[in-house]
Amino acid sequence: MTLSKSILRVALGTGLLLLIPLTAKLFLSDMLWTLSDFVFAGVLLFGAGMTFVLIARMSNNAAYRLGAGVGVAAGLLLLWANMAVGLVGSEDNPANLLYVGVLAVALIGSLVARFRPLGMSNAMFAASLTYVVVTAIALFVWKPTGAAAEPNVHLLNVLVANGVFAAIWAVSGWLFRRASTSSLNQQLA
Repeated sequence: MTLSKSILRVALGTGLLLLIPLTAKLFLSDMLWTLSDFVFAGVLLFGAGMTFVLIARMSNNAAYRLGAGVGVAAGLLLLWANMAVGLVGSEDNPANLLYVGVLAVALIGSLVARFRPLGMSNAMFAASLTYVVVTAIALFVWKPTGAAAEPNVHLLNVLVANGVFAAIWAVSGWLFRRASTSSLNQQLA
């Protein structure tokens, strides 16, 4: 498929996905999205879609493409959840800014690996580990004070939710590792 067709499909998918909150806004009085929320969501969804398209074009291997999809979804979900409600406490908790480090590890690792499967695997596993470390720092080392302090944050809920997010990065790493071994096997055959 050509790049222009891919861009069109991503734009169409983004528009269709944005119809969901638009419909909710029209029928639910407590749907508080503003125009800037729709613009931000559109940019985020379109950016994630295009990122997947560009990375997935680098290999015909199904595990590689699936790993790219899971990795992009992990980044999208991290940004979305962090901006909407926060990953540790509320979105106003400054500790949530630490999660930008997870995206940085994934992005820089992917660039250093030149998007090759084994390097991508290592980058995604590093992002998963970074996610766990950032969560530990946010929960146990950097405890916000004043207005950002949230005494009623349920530790178990935060640990489970963040564990799921870290696992998504690890699944992406595992898929890239599978792509790496299958491409190695094809080279040896």
